Amino acid sequence: MAAVRPWNAFTAVEAEVRAVVAGPRWAELPEPARAYRIASHALVTADGDRWLFAAHARWHLHDPAGGRWHPAPPPRDLPARRAGHAAAALPSDLIPRGPDFAAEPGSTQAFVGPDVPDRLCAGIRELLRANCGKAEPEYPLTAFDEIFAADVPGTVAAVWGTIMWCAYAPAFDGNERLLTAFGEFLRRPLPGDEWVRWLPAPPLTDLVRLVAERQRAGHPRAALRLTALIADTAQILLSDARFRPRALALLTMTEPTLQRPGLDDHLLDDQAVLRAWLARCPPRLARALLPDTDPDAHLAHTVYDLLEALAFTPDPPRAAAAHLADLSDSRGLLPARLDHRLRRAYDDLHRAGLTSTSAAEHTQPDGFPVRPGPLPGAGPDRPRAGEPPSGDDAYEGSADRGRVAAVLGAAYAVGLAWSRVSGARVPERGFAGAAALVRRLIHERDDKPPINH
Repeated sequence: MAAVRPWNAFTAVEAEVRAVVAGPRWAELPEPARAYRIASHALVTADGDRWLFAAHARWHLHDPAGGRWHPAPPPRDLPARRAGHAAAALPSDLIPRGPDFAAEPGSTQAFVGPDVPDRLCAGIRELLRANCGKAEPEYPLTAFDEIFAADVPGTVAAVWGTIMWCAYAPAFDGNERLLTAFGEFLRRPLPGDEWVRWLPAPPLTDLVRLVAERQRAGHPRAALRLTALIADTAQILLSDARFRPRALALLTMTEPTLQRPGLDDHLLDDQAVLRAWLARCPPRLARALLPDTDPDAHLAHTVYDLLEALAFTPDPPRAAAAHLADLSDSRGLLPARLDHRLRRAYDDLHRAGLTSTSAAEHTQPDGFPVRPGPLPGAGPDRPRAGEPPSGDDAYEGSADRGRVAAVLGAAYAVGLAWSRVSGARVPERGFAGAAALVRRLIHERDDKPPINH
């Protein structure tokens, strides 16, 4: 007889809310009625924390200090009771619209450890071979010129930009075959070291600029060809969960132009083309666009992803705070953006002088020991100044390569999101905690596809 899993309040409420939001009447309900249905499912844990399963099919934690609701994974191992909440007090952006519950699942895994599948790499190489010989005057390099040599055509940049924009966390194994395909076109070595290429996440405007410039120059056919190349690249990327959500979004934005050539020919300004593309993305894929449409919300969701990736640790908020401590925050803007659990853990590190640890671009700073065994870098002992944290205490049990890659990717995504919000520079050799995790992955080659996290 199969074992029966114990009843869990968080799991039960999540199932109930999903059923309600998926119901045929949800979209017809007025917002006060929808708010009431969501508020009636509020849970409270023994420590007084109040939780709601709400917008974007994610849990939200109420901050008693400021009254804000922060996206945050719940402590599923703790008992909770139904408590309800005042519906009128819920902000409108917390109420599910419906399509946001159908977001495409992806993976937070980085491209360190699990490589990009051979078939995907082959598809990209074929695209490059077919398009790298285009004349540079016909396809000028109007974006990504910090990456490529001046005589590289914009067609190459379109393929590269699509890959980087679609990647959840563009940290790649230094020998990754997907990157080596671009080797002959590079202006200078990519940022990183012998192990990892820590690459920037470009804004969608960089891709749009390649297309809009051709339209402004009076070459609509070249603009259409670049749009088709972006769509072809996104189609190939769909096979990897680490690219899929944004690749789907990019396809929905570009396909109308390909189906109706001339649709965007009158749009000559970068921002006008960008608005047209964004308007075509369906609501169910809206979260994939947050880096460009709402950087603050994107940061909150990447922090959520980091906490989920660290769910196997004894204390996920403290483990996540150790990675947040890597971020440069000279103006002290980060703590106010964190929920009270994360804020307490982060403040402990700040008082111990262990924040902004990546400012000097060290890949192995104090507090991030590199050794075999459990994951380094986020132990509850870390706040004691002068003492290295105990990786064994922080990460009990085995952390397989998939988990390590998920933490590495989520931590790097948080750093990129923070850079977009704050303007802080991304260290060329990676954020300290994420860079330390590389030592757990570099000795294992890819033999399994990425898993969803």
